Amino acid sequence: MPRPSPIDDLLPEQRKAFEQELIRRNFKNYDGLVDWLKNNGMELSRSSVYRHASKIQRRLQCVKDSTEAARLIAEAAPDDADMRSAAVISLVQSELFEVMVTLQDLDESKPEERVMLLKEAAKSVLDMTKASVLQKQWAEKVNAKLQTAAEKVAETAKKNGLSADVVAAIRSEILGVAG
Repeated sequence: MPRPSPIDDLLPEQRKAFEQELIRRNFKNYDGLVDWLKNNGMELSRSSVYRHASKIQRRLQCVKDSTEAARLIAEAAPDDADMRSAAVISLVQSELFEVMVTLQDLDESKPEERVMLLKEAAKSVLDMTKASVLQKQWAEKVNAKLQTAAEKVAETAKKNGLSADVVAAIRSEILGVAG
């Protein structure tokens, strides 16, 4: 098993300062960052800094990618039946699956740490599954209300002398929102 990272030995406030400086430098100039760390009482090698920076950068990129995907979904998907929520839930479920697969491949962590990480990922999957079920139930209720509204509109239209074609067109227009 690999030895623990020297980053783990930093005090929480040191680690926070290090990560803020890393982001401020836009993940560049690791030699300058090592000097900055030394001037601030933290002795870390360039390779340790680079390994930690790579992990942080991957995490930030995942957050940026997920945020961008959610934004695109919000712009492109109609929300009449809460399709955006369904799409976001699906996206999160996919990401969680990838995380769980990655966790299985981790050689660096202790078995009990992996178990805890997998446990947390499994809880997240459960939460996403519950959210998915609730979203589908909500969409079914909305569709049922639309069906009822379409039927009432069709009845009223027929009573007021509109042709069957016009009634069908109105009904189709109402239900087209849900479809």
